[in-house]
Amino acid sequence: MAAAGDELRMWRNFQRRARFFRPDVGECRVKPPLFDYLVARSSDEAIRLLSDNPGAMILAGGQSLIPAMNFRLASPSALIDISRIAALKSIDIVDGNVRVGAAVKHRDLEQSDAAFAVNPLMRTALHYVAHVPIRNRGTTVGSLCHADAAAEMPMILLLSDGWVMAEGPNGQRKIPAAEFFEFHMTTTREADEMIVSATFPALPSGAGYAFAEFARRKGDYAVAAVGAILECDLDGRVAAARLAACGIASRPIRLFDVEASLVGANLSDAEIDAAGELAKEAVTAPDDANATTAYRQHLLASLTRRVIREASEKVRKG
Repeated sequence: MAAAGDELRMWRNFQRRARFFRPDVGECRVKPPLFDYLVARSSDEAIRLLSDNPGAMILAGGQSLIPAMNFRLASPSALIDISRIAALKSIDIVDGNVRVGAAVKHRDLEQSDAAFAVNPLMRTALHYVAHVPIRNRGTTVGSLCHADAAAEMPMILLLSDGWVMAEGPNGQRKIPAAEFFEFHMTTTREADEMIVSATFPALPSGAGYAFAEFARRKGDYAVAAVGAILECDLDGRVAAARLAACGIASRPIRLFDVEASLVGANLSDAEIDAAGELAKEAVTAPDDANATTAYRQHLLASLTRRVIREASEKVRKG
């Protein structure tokens, strides 16, 4: 794991690249480089095409990848379209968890009553993902693979202790969310692997949940967002707590210190306020065009207090 100073330098380098301006020639590039377009009719064919075309990338909905290509943040040699693979378009309840295929659109998952019954946090967070036209085309697994540090669904997968299933020439491997997200727009997926599904575990029985986000405009990426899952004992004290955040670091992160501080608490105003203050320490994102580090700390503290209160109310209401 990169040291704090190394991570800050990585952020600065990424921000410079993300300006899309080349001072040496005085131009902004807004169109993608040349690439081949390939259509896969099965997962096996997609994996074979990945192996046969070094530098290729998977295209599902394209709502994140195509803009990244336009601004030269991604320069694949080929796009392998998996949107025609029927087997990747299903939302299944497997062992009580929600398994989402790689070609499932955000909107389909958002409107799935079966998925909502198992893990309602997904629908809650999906409401904040861009706008309906984008959710009609973009895919949830595509968002996970794009791994924007301010995106909602990577954070929800992490908060839910979920995982993705990668498939490549050497077979399948399960990658827990805690090991999948490495850095902004960087995951541990190998170049010859395709993520074929993501699994969002069911929320614990009787648990309270909440999600809160602040963005500059509705549909924008989060300046800061927090999700919470709380379980309480019969005395109303917190038995287990999970909190995660996005927009405040180089990847979605769990707020482990805040979680530990809540276990055993009866969630008095003082304890919730203290948890919000403790959350500030998790902010590592440097100042950028959207917010200063200090402002993100303020947001994270406020949002953390909000989700704890909302999740605790859901527990009490049963």
